[in-house]
Amino acid sequence: MSDAPGAFTGLPWIKKSAIFFYLRVNLADTDIGETVMSRYALLFPGQGSQQAGMGRELAEFSKEAMEFWKLAERVSRLPLREIYWDGDEAAMSDTRALQPALAAVCLNLWREAAGRVSPLGAAGHSLGEFCALAAAGTLEAKTTLELTALRGRLMAEADPCGKGSMAALLKLDESAVAGIVAEVKALGDDMLLIANYNTPAQFVVSGSKTAVTRACSLARERGGRGMVLNVGGAFHSPMMAEASEEFAVALRKATWSRPRFPVYCNVTGRAARDGESLKENLLAQMTSPVLWTETIRSQFADGVRRWLELGPKALLGKMVLPCLGDSVSPESVRCDFADDAEKLHGLFRDVPQNGQADDKT
Repeated sequence: MSDAPGAFTGLPWIKKSAIFFYLRVNLADTDIGETVMSRYALLFPGQGSQQAGMGRELAEFSKEAMEFWKLAERVSRLPLREIYWDGDEAAMSDTRALQPALAAVCLNLWREAAGRVSPLGAAGHSLGEFCALAAAGTLEAKTTLELTALRGRLMAEADPCGKGSMAALLKLDESAVAGIVAEVKALGDDMLLIANYNTPAQFVVSGSKTAVTRACSLARERGGRGMVLNVGGAFHSPMMAEASEEFAVALRKATWSRPRFPVYCNVTGRAARDGESLKENLLAQMTSPVLWTETIRSQFADGVRRWLELGPKALLGKMVLPCLGDSVSPESVRCDFADDAEKLHGLFRDVPQNGQADDKT
């Protein structure tokens, strides 16, 4: 296997300053000290997890990581390091830059971790699904950068007049949110839907700006919270249909390999185990809801008891317990965060060097 930026296996263990979030769900019949790495899944975040300086320390420490950033810049034709290491909030929120930049961060982190883990599966939230596919070997690393750069550009161009918007609706259950969507649509604005099912009490709606604003007002009237998100359009909705059609051409041209481990798809919440199925699911992703709650529950049902989030900020790990609900008690959850090599070695000190373990599922 080459040690070029596209190689993600057989690499050394974590180097200094990589950032991870590691969440372990230890059931009553599972020893906390047990190193059953097959009962563990990778999580890759999407837009909203960015922050200033993301990926910089690792890139300055690792030549391979820095070269991958440079490759992302060549592919996207954007000064990504300048934007995310020295830029402002507005520049960092531009989806054209954010998508390839976040892919570079997440895949550099996976490159560093790959030699010490043996995942049962992987999932990524929206954009993060591309990183899950690359980690599993379904997509080449360079192809992943090319696709995320194209996806970012197409999504930015899909709504040049800024007609679409998104908002998080919190502290309401699914039936309440569905009722809000139905009520807004009954007022005459048909463009509103639930775009992200993040947890049983956290949803994102997508649609026209007017409809999204009305949904936030209704959410607050019903005792919940409604927060308009800083995004450039109504993502995961029919407003992305034209962009999705153009993106599909690139997806069909890409080489899709059989994954080394299952990848759980946003559009179904279930695992796919062959390249063709993963491609077909991704073809629908841009205009379909992200079924994140179903994803976590499917992983749990398939034997996952530990989750490792790779990204610039810990977000998805915090959703695991809410997604599982009564399946796991708060006392059985342990959340660890490390931002340097010493802490990471402490978390994984009992893991065999080659990352292999007997699959007891």
